[in-house]
Amino acid sequence: MYRLMLVDDEPLMLKALKRVLATDGRDIETYTDPHAALRRLRTTPFDLILSDYRMPGMDGVQLLSAVRELQPESVRMVLSGYADLDAVMGAINEAGIVRFLSKPWQDHELQASVEHALLYRDMLMENRRLADQVRAQRRELQRLEELHPGLTRVDWGDDGSILIDETTYSGDA
Repeated sequence: MYRLMLVDDEPLMLKALKRVLATDGRDIETYTDPHAALRRLRTTPFDLILSDYRMPGMDGVQLLSAVRELQPESVRMVLSGYADLDAVMGAINEAGIVRFLSKPWQDHELQASVEHALLYRDMLMENRRLADQVRAQRRELQRLEELHPGLTRVDWGDDGSILIDETTYSGDA
């Protein structure tokens, strides 16, 4: 189940967003106050945070920059009726957003963007898991090599084949 956070200072906007994004397997929390959203983010992990750009007290880039520090594995998106190149670049560079969407939105575009962002997050998490697995395997190989020197040595032929020492391998396996 995915956990999504939607932040916008307009309650009707949050209601519309939740209606569009509510599907089976999604837990969606909405916040009109970015400070309240940050308090929640300090205690609860979220897979995706979608924030309005312009809000009183804290804009979406400031919020998502804080989110990046608190939950770097979450994906962050901005939704705004106000978009200029500086705002988009700031959001990308400061907050590491994956998508900047315009208001008003097209439902299918919003749904597809959120789905792609969640798939992107899943891919990043799987890559991290695989990298951790490779690191653990390398540590184990180093440990085995220390216990049995030469155990992990492979002799390669010019054609890419593995050379086998005939004195230790008879070929009758």
